[in-house]
Amino acid sequence: MDELTRFGVSIPPLLLEKFDRLIKEKGYPSRSEALRDMIRDHLVEQEWESDEREVVGTVTLIYDHHSSNLLQLLNEIQHQYQPLIVSTLHVHLDHHHCLEVLVIKGPAQEARQISSRLISMKGVKHGKLTITSTGKELP
Repeated sequence: MDELTRFGVSIPPLLLEKFDRLIKEKGYPSRSEALRDMIRDHLVEQEWESDEREVVGTVTLIYDHHSSNLLQLLNEIQHQYQPLIVSTLHVHLDHHHCLEVLVIKGPAQEARQISSRLISMKGVKHGKLTITSTGKELP
């Protein structure tokens, strides 16, 4: 086990009560583990704000595949960013709608660029970029 450092935290009683309820709902075994997770989450957010930092994530799209030229345009954009795309998943939701998930890995700036280009396309009904750390920088 890694060495741990203990430190004290002053917190108003009502905030602590809400925190304890939250960690119980989330299933954390202790306040310490919940705090470590929250700190890591904040560090990951800072990591992907840096343009050059390598990140991993997903771009999730819901679109109408009957939209004019949409499939061709989505394909062209994906080919332009081919080194960034690790894998894709395509699911037919119904006669008109598809779900596509792209797993991406590369510089944060490129991850944001490809997601913006894909999500803003006419015919894409909803899209979301989810980015996280590769884990290399996290203790």
